[in-house]
Amino acid sequence: MSGVPIRVLIVDDSVVIRRLISDVLKTDSEIEVVGTAVNGKNALDKLPSLKPDVMTLDVEMPVMDGLQTLVEVRKTYKKLPIIMFSTLTERGAGATLDALERGASDYVTKPANVGSVSESMEAVRSQLIPKIKSLTGRAPMPPRRPRPAFGGEPPRGVRTGAPAQPGGAATVEVGPATGKVDVVCIGISTGGPDALTQVVSALPGNFPVPIVVTQHMPPVFTQLFAQRLDAKAKVKVVEATNGEPLQPGKVYIAPGDYHMRFKKAASGAVVALDQGPQENYCRPAVDPMFRSIGEVYGGNVLAVIMTGMGQDGHRGAEPILRAGGRLLVQDEATSVVWGMPGAAVASGLPCDVMPLEKIADAIVNRTMTSGRGGAPSAMSRSPRP
Repeated sequence: MSGVPIRVLIVDDSVVIRRLISDVLKTDSEIEVVGTAVNGKNALDKLPSLKPDVMTLDVEMPVMDGLQTLVEVRKTYKKLPIIMFSTLTERGAGATLDALERGASDYVTKPANVGSVSESMEAVRSQLIPKIKSLTGRAPMPPRRPRPAFGGEPPRGVRTGAPAQPGGAATVEVGPATGKVDVVCIGISTGGPDALTQVVSALPGNFPVPIVVTQHMPPVFTQLFAQRLDAKAKVKVVEATNGEPLQPGKVYIAPGDYHMRFKKAASGAVVALDQGPQENYCRPAVDPMFRSIGEVYGGNVLAVIMTGMGQDGHRGAEPILRAGGRLLVQDEATSVVWGMPGAAVASGLPCDVMPLEKIADAIVNRTMTSGRGGAPSAMSRSPRP
């Protein structure tokens, strides 16, 4: 890890927020606040001399707001990581999604309904510092282990993976492939809105199975994101609701602050939302979704882990692989942050690693050419013979 501090420029019209962010970042020795700006025009004037590694950018500012600033910055600084600061409101969520479409790298929500300055600082610190380090390549990664690829199907009982950390799940015993895909499940985080839009909008309208998605997002954001994605896709996209049945050709986005799991019902699989403890510091989290989908569909699952910070997803993928399901992983070159997919690779999980532009075709090819096993109510928890 480099000993040079990460240089951060803070852009916000509120002196209180500028001070809050500065005080939070000064607690980390790997980060240096090199300057602040009171609006977008002020930031554009300071960028050439300050040369920051990361910029935090408020959405609503006088003179030049966050969206205008973002567009202007991207004309010259195409790869500078930009983290938007947003409010947990429909207006704030909409503006943030607009910013992500225009090239923002990620976002942080401003603290709301917190009782003290220290709680506000912790709310910002827990979101902002990990994102700064991930976007600048400073986040720690688990040690790499040998990763078998699926050129052909591995023989029964071959040991092909290992946990990323001590005390994790046992070495993965990859089951024989069922040859069927009855559901596609996708885990995604940082960089997700753009990447997921590219994949989902490329799927045909007659896609034959349900797709379930956990995108790390807070409440309000997930509903607006589902609506925007639905407008661009040939398949139907919704924010999932509790008890909703899974239907072919429909995409279900986990709602913010709820884990999305599944249950068997007489008619098939249904959504089961809960506010259980966070996993991997997230709710919704990918691991509980992956575990649950494997319990309902056995090995007839195609799991996909895409761009995102952290390690969410690779542990939940292990039981899917044991049951005979398969795993696709987005490659490092096309990921905004290769945390989640990189953790799956580093853990030694057998998977096919591919660039973003090939993921939709891979999903379609593996799903539409597979023999499917019917309703999940008829499936066992183990792979079919």
